[in-house]
Amino acid sequence: MRREPVIAHVDLDAMFAAVEQRDKVSLRGRPVIVGGTAGRGVVATASYEARRYGARSAMPTAEARRRCPPGTAFLAPRFAAYRRTSEVVMALLDDVSPLVEQVSIDEAYLDLGAGGHDLSVPGVTALADRLKATIAAATGGVTASIGVGTSKLVAKIGSDLRKPDGLTVVAPGDEQAVLHPLPVTRLPGVGPATDERLRRSGVRTIGDLARVPLPDLLDWFGQAHGAGLYRLARADDERPVISEHEAKSLSAEETFDVDLTDRGRLGTEIDQLAGRVGARLRAAGLSARTVTVKIRHYDFTTITRSLTRTQPTDDPRLVAQLAHRLLAEVDTSAGVRLLGVGVTTLADFVQDDLFTTATPDDADPRSPERPDAAADPPPATPVTTWRPGQDVRHDAYGPGWVWGSGLGRVSVRFEGPGTPPGPVRTFATDDPALHPADPPDWTVAS
Repeated sequence: MRREPVIAHVDLDAMFAAVEQRDKVSLRGRPVIVGGTAGRGVVATASYEARRYGARSAMPTAEARRRCPPGTAFLAPRFAAYRRTSEVVMALLDDVSPLVEQVSIDEAYLDLGAGGHDLSVPGVTALADRLKATIAAATGGVTASIGVGTSKLVAKIGSDLRKPDGLTVVAPGDEQAVLHPLPVTRLPGVGPATDERLRRSGVRTIGDLARVPLPDLLDWFGQAHGAGLYRLARADDERPVISEHEAKSLSAEETFDVDLTDRGRLGTEIDQLAGRVGARLRAAGLSARTVTVKIRHYDFTTITRSLTRTQPTDDPRLVAQLAHRLLAEVDTSAGVRLLGVGVTTLADFVQDDLFTTATPDDADPRSPERPDAAADPPPATPVTTWRPGQDVRHDAYGPGWVWGSGLGRVSVRFEGPGTPPGPVRTFATDDPALHPADPPDWTVAS
């Protein structure tokens, strides 16, 4: 075990919802749900105001609508806006340490020792406080919670203890004192099935788990899972921080509270996971040729399926398309407890098919991320379907966002990150003066 609190975990607080509240001034302090907004949509992120009513990630949007009060904003994701914010934060982390491991669009590990910092508890506490303030200032108010400890496990759990805008530094030797009172579900790999098995044996906290003999855990869960639980309960975690430049794969996965059997829900989860993987690829300036889907059943049986393309890509829609194809090959009727999407065979360039049509909604054809695009974009196709929360611009009224739409009409609130709450005006969905727009620049007063 390391002898200094050298590992930090930085986690942006309810990032998607926080970015929406930053860019949409009228939503500040109000419940906000980001995710699928219709049909079998799923919550991607709930603001802390919405969480007070029981809304949470991975919950069906319909359930969140029943729980949250009138006036709650239900918005479609704007990955371009989230990616821009993530890029700002990751650049700040690169200034702190040359060893940064970005594990998703909104969280990363840092090896503070590689940055030559004072690794005393007061030293890392002061460093983390400065970093939190720097992140909030650079992102227009998006806050981060930080955990610092002797391992990834302790840092990760620490970042979650005082959310939002929290800081936990666990001194060497205090790991078990901090971990043992916590529910055993705080440990990675302890999902509903493992939790239920432990509860039947009276194990409810990490401290309870630490008192279970290793032979019992091996008998209950097998060699790999049982030994892993034994180590984690003792804060035994020597995993290093691996920078993106050293990574050989990127992935995102989700463990569900209730095993999923509905194909529509699984498809929605695939889309969200592929979006996270695509965002990480672009944030790291990487592309990939191989897409893998990981499916874990209720009995911990794990199946993987992979497909390799001729050319690498960083397009999340193409990743999703291939992941859907792979998922279709697997029988999920028994229930899925964990679903993952990953990419391998990484390269630091993109050379997609010249005639591919799989382009993200938020991609600008002139973007430097797509060097094969023409200098001038093709003529725009009139938009008749508007997503709630989408950035728009009106020829007469300027920038705003979609408040709602239906029955051939679209309502737009005209405001931005640096304006007072703005008015709402309604137009025909095919109004030629209304156009999709890029996310607003929060660093410039509107």
